[in-house]
Amino acid sequence: MNDKLYRIILFVAALTIPIVCGGVVYALITDAYDAFEHFGFFRFLTSSEWSYTEGAEQYGALPFITGTLLTTLLALLFCIPFSMPVAFFVGEYFKGSRIASVLSTVTDLLAGIPSVIYGLWGFYTLRPIIIALDISSQGSGILTASLVLAIMIVPYAASLSAEFIKMVPNDLKESAYSLGATRAEVVRKIIFPVAGSGIFSSYILAIGRALGETMTVTMLIGNTNNIPTSITSTGNSMASIIANQFGEADGLRLSSLIAIGLILFLITAVINMIGKMMIKRARIS
Repeated sequence: MNDKLYRIILFVAALTIPIVCGGVVYALITDAYDAFEHFGFFRFLTSSEWSYTEGAEQYGALPFITGTLLTTLLALLFCIPFSMPVAFFVGEYFKGSRIASVLSTVTDLLAGIPSVIYGLWGFYTLRPIIIALDISSQGSGILTASLVLAIMIVPYAASLSAEFIKMVPNDLKESAYSLGATRAEVVRKIIFPVAGSGIFSSYILAIGRALGETMTVTMLIGNTNNIPTSITSTGNSMASIIANQFGEADGLRLSSLIAIGLILFLITAVINMIGKMMIKRARIS
């Protein structure tokens, strides 16, 4: 195979990615157009009604946007106290040791567990605990979904953060130690300033992973079409409402569900772009 033909094949193969991405966006916009035209884009975003009564259909995405952002934010807050110690354990304190290798392998293994398994674990193990502790009468809700989501995104945040921590030049750390700095001072004054943007980007990408989670959230969030009033309330996310109703929807309802999918796509794309920019900035610095 000559070099020219090889380049053509590589170019065609690489071109399929933006073509597929563009096709997805085009299909979503085309199929969501009826909903945006009927309700108006901003009214659709801010309306909390979701009624498919024949002749009086009213659809709005606000409850599902709220449910998605609330579960994702809580999952991130629950994730940080667990993922950050793992990242520093693997990337700094025990870097290169066997115990760090084992912990890194186990952490990565969590990322490979199917989401339906997490959902089953949450439903049959975590949910009864929440009921027994009298946190929620039915166990399902924003809190339950967020706790399981936090466990699901720990591997993404911890693994990527550990890689950025390992990238901190040893010369900087050795210089600090030679001046009498303690390990805690090196972490606070050297590692965090140098690797901070990379660690931040790790959590941005973890948020992107949590935003689109479907099966686990559908099994645990309670699936009610209302704006959550507390973390123990039930609700729906953008992914879960699509999973629950897409099979039986048609007409304006189907278009509204696709419109929600388009909004979710745009939110996830923006967050991932921010994460990629932060990673690039971290590597340059």
